[in-house]
Amino acid sequence: MKLYKYILAASVMALSTQVVAQELNSAYFTQDYKYRHDMNPAFGNDQGYVAIPVLGNLNVRTQGNFGLGDLLFMNPATGKYDRTFMHPDVSVDEALKGFHDGANKFNLDLRLTLISIGFKGLGGYNTIEVNERTMVGMSLPYDFFRFAKDLSNNVYDFSDLDMHAHSFAEVALGHSHRVNDKLRVGAKLKALIGAGRADFTMNNVHAELLPNAQQWRITADAKADVMVKGFQFKSKNSEFKTKPGTYEHIDDVDVDGGGVGGFGFAVDLGATYKVLDELTVSAAVTDLGFINWSEHATAVNPNKEFIFNGFQDMSVKDDGNGDTFDDRLDEYGDQLAEFANLRDTGEKGSKTTGVGATARLGVEYELPMYRQLSFGLLGTRRFNGDFSWTEGRLSANWKPLKWLDGGVNVAVSDFGTSAGWILNIHPVGANIFIGMDHIMGKVAKQGVPLKSNMNINLGMNVAF
Repeated sequence: MKLYKYILAASVMALSTQVVAQELNSAYFTQDYKYRHDMNPAFGNDQGYVAIPVLGNLNVRTQGNFGLGDLLFMNPATGKYDRTFMHPDVSVDEALKGFHDGANKFNLDLRLTLISIGFKGLGGYNTIEVNERTMVGMSLPYDFFRFAKDLSNNVYDFSDLDMHAHSFAEVALGHSHRVNDKLRVGAKLKALIGAGRADFTMNNVHAELLPNAQQWRITADAKADVMVKGFQFKSKNSEFKTKPGTYEHIDDVDVDGGGVGGFGFAVDLGATYKVLDELTVSAAVTDLGFINWSEHATAVNPNKEFIFNGFQDMSVKDDGNGDTFDDRLDEYGDQLAEFANLRDTGEKGSKTTGVGATARLGVEYELPMYRQLSFGLLGTRRFNGDFSWTEGRLSANWKPLKWLDGGVNVAVSDFGTSAGWILNIHPVGANIFIGMDHIMGKVAKQGVPLKSNMNINLGMNVAF
């Protein structure tokens, strides 16, 4: 089925991508980490700073609960990971052991910092930012992989299968203000300029072996939504191979001129409160907002049900007793033509979508006898439909010198367990930091991580 090829190809491509990403949760409790305000706008800094464009906050990160090591397997003859889990020499148990019974997720939350400035003034700490952001998500049910590899079962349920991509620029103005000795609050207002958004969903997907054990009933409700200025699906009519007539299907896409796809607004809100001299709690909600897209193109599969007759009475050669393999493949291709291909349903006008908010709750305790050492617990929840996730991170934070701080931490999330660290050097005039939320695990010979949780963050800024 063509949809299988497209989705599996997208999985491999996405999981092998190294990208520029955003917040470093390992640095949430690092006192003068310059970009703490991106996680909680109530945080200020001891120093002002100006980011070196692009290099101010550079991050390579991937995140998910399955990875390339679950899709690709080593070929003993070559020593390379050049076999997919569908290869006949890979057993069913071995092929499926890496996938989760529920949703198999892969998320990217990307930010390219073009301008970032922080400075004291107006009774608090202020930030000005211009960022380019991209959010990508993939959620694949376990039965999607099981049906592709193992047809020994009678019923498969794929609901729901989702893919998502979302790109926009933001211009943000932030202010953090100390209310009293205990309470500090902050807010950040963001103007959003949408570049584009695309969503692909397959709902109510079932494959069922009928009682005669010779036919499969496959049902699916597939839909593609694309919100890009000037975007159009390009359709064509193709002829059936074994019967007269033609069928319409999308063959290509076109973007006429492009440009700004939509506009929107978002807000970050945060607060910190010192319960005791040694104990501080903090909370924040970021990216609470929306984008209104001016154009919205859709495509759906026209037929929701397909009866697959199975590979029966087939011969490799024509011996007069039945169809050849090629003949039956042509017939199955005609049967799949209208079911598996999407058909353009036209422009649907404007559409408003959310951005995907993130909530954080933090607790930090400083040792009374040694204030340079603290322990922190950070809970993070991302709200983004099927691409939502939750993480808890416990950290030990150390500030041995006025210009040097950092820490180590461990985390448990929907994507498994991980370890992280941060080193932040900030003398007068300069700031250099490096850290990880997820330490890289095993890699293939080509240097590609086999697990999707990998992160390294570094930056260089002018400090004053």
